[in-house]
Amino acid sequence: MAIFVQPSYGSLTTRYVNRLLQFSVRIFAVALFCVPALAARAFDQSRHVVVVVWDGMRPDFVSEQNTPALWKLSREGVTFRNHHSVYPSATMVNGTALVTGVYPGKNGIVANHVYRPDIDPHHTIDVELPPVVKKGDELSGGKYISVPTIAEIVERAGGRTVIAATKTVGLLLDRQTNLKDQLGKANRAASPLGEGERMARRAVAERRREVRGSDTPDNEKAETLTLPSPLGRERRRNSESEIHSQPAINSVILVAGKTLPSSALAPITAALGAFPSGHVEQDAWTTKALTDVLWNDGVPPLSILWLGEPDLTQHESAPGAPAALAAIKSADKNLTAVLAALDQRKAAGTTDLFIVSDHGFSTIERSVDLRKILNDAGFTAKTEFTDEPKTGDLMLAGNGGSVLLYIIGHHEKVIRRLVEFLQQSDFAGVIFTKQPMEGTFGLEQAMLQSDHAADVVMAFRWNDAKNQFGVPGMIDADWQRAAGKGTHATLSRFDMHNTLIAAGPDFRRGETADLPTGNTDLAPTILQILGIKSPQPLDGRILSEAMGSSHIDATSRNGGHQSAEQALSGKPESKRIEATKDFAAGSWQQSLRVSRVGSTIYLDEGNGQFAPK
Repeated sequence: MAIFVQPSYGSLTTRYVNRLLQFSVRIFAVALFCVPALAARAFDQSRHVVVVVWDGMRPDFVSEQNTPALWKLSREGVTFRNHHSVYPSATMVNGTALVTGVYPGKNGIVANHVYRPDIDPHHTIDVELPPVVKKGDELSGGKYISVPTIAEIVERAGGRTVIAATKTVGLLLDRQTNLKDQLGKANRAASPLGEGERMARRAVAERRREVRGSDTPDNEKAETLTLPSPLGRERRRNSESEIHSQPAINSVILVAGKTLPSSALAPITAALGAFPSGHVEQDAWTTKALTDVLWNDGVPPLSILWLGEPDLTQHESAPGAPAALAAIKSADKNLTAVLAALDQRKAAGTTDLFIVSDHGFSTIERSVDLRKILNDAGFTAKTEFTDEPKTGDLMLAGNGGSVLLYIIGHHEKVIRRLVEFLQQSDFAGVIFTKQPMEGTFGLEQAMLQSDHAADVVMAFRWNDAKNQFGVPGMIDADWQRAAGKGTHATLSRFDMHNTLIAAGPDFRRGETADLPTGNTDLAPTILQILGIKSPQPLDGRILSEAMGSSHIDATSRNGGHQSAEQALSGKPESKRIEATKDFAAGSWQQSLRVSRVGSTIYLDEGNGQFAPK
């Protein structure tokens, strides 16, 4: 494994630094796995893909005892033993990466909670809320999420899709561009509150909760499914000549007990009753809504079931806690129900299943009140602005294991002072900056660079010590949860490595895959299975090493070819990069381990520390 020590930015010109960083990537960019292009066969609607997301499921909890159904399925398919989240290792970020196949900085969703002053100048925002998405689309010409999701692509090819999610991440998985009439009805039935008032009221309510920024589904969020106008998406669709748009018939989104179109809810509640309140009960209800009602017209080409467990219970307890293990067993029971429904509908033989988690999980060793610490150090740090923000003020967007820091006016001296303060702290793990700075990595090295990027992104420090239940992976985290509880979103390997098991007619049986894989790889692989061409290049790759030779022998993105033998024998490149800065009182060092397969990059882990003299 090569090591690249990042040079002092103070001694190099920006142009030279950029060239050097580009070279550091190129030297290990051997095209062992160039992303194969999608096969040129026609879209076959008799084929099915079912994605079941176990939110927050760590791969080391998959066992015959904890998850008998998933364990059995893994013996019938492929277990990916080196699977990765994108960073930050959080739900909304990875949900979007999973369904777009594109890194966060490119697709537009870079964290669960961000500061977008053009959307709300006084508060951080939850990126999935309908008013936020609507305003983001208005500002970007319909490109709040800059690329179509696989559900949109399937619908434009004429296929039906079903999204069933216990959590509000489901709002990002399918924008439902073809359902104008249904969206209009849903919007007319919505709360009469104006967008700004809804957002402000939501922000106040969130801050009154003991845990702000939780992934916990909030029924208040789902009361009004005012999804964004499809007009911007219509403009984008017209420019995507590869996809012949055809109306998708009976496509449905079910999110936290509400549906689009709204008419789809009545048969669900008639069969199952109202959406329940408990986490486990909500997952069971959502699963039955999918299998018993939404599949009544047959299993569609694409179904996504997003379970809230074990994430929700692990946040309230910790990984390995009795309640968390029970939540894992409940997810396994829901998988059993999905498998039984496919058998009952005689669809198992034509269905590929992906059981995946969005991220891993850790236990909080120390809760860090970063706002107080920064204010005590002489900064003006806020988590909301009650007055007009001033140049040099800091807005903190907490995301559990990472914090995004926005400096009003991008004040250079304040940014530099802030970074140097963090580098000498006892809680910073890895620091990314929008502008080159000594002892940091650029946002582009985490695939986070975007027009609305934070000035500084800090991942908290972590270690591999065990929690009270004997489960390794301890982290510092933001002010939202207490020590001993569970959370994620750092660059810990326990957060960045997550679960993926795939089984079905297109996958090998009873095998393990050790090549690096990631959530961005699901979209190109699913489109390959369905025989649909993507309208744009994807960052993820087709998981051909786990599939039959017909998928491996596809044309690569750059026009080359790879044989089955070459694909299965290829080795990834691994690199460890470092950045350092010396101070009078000691030295700061941070590192990031990166894997690469062809042109696809995976972040393995990263950490840092200040060593006093």
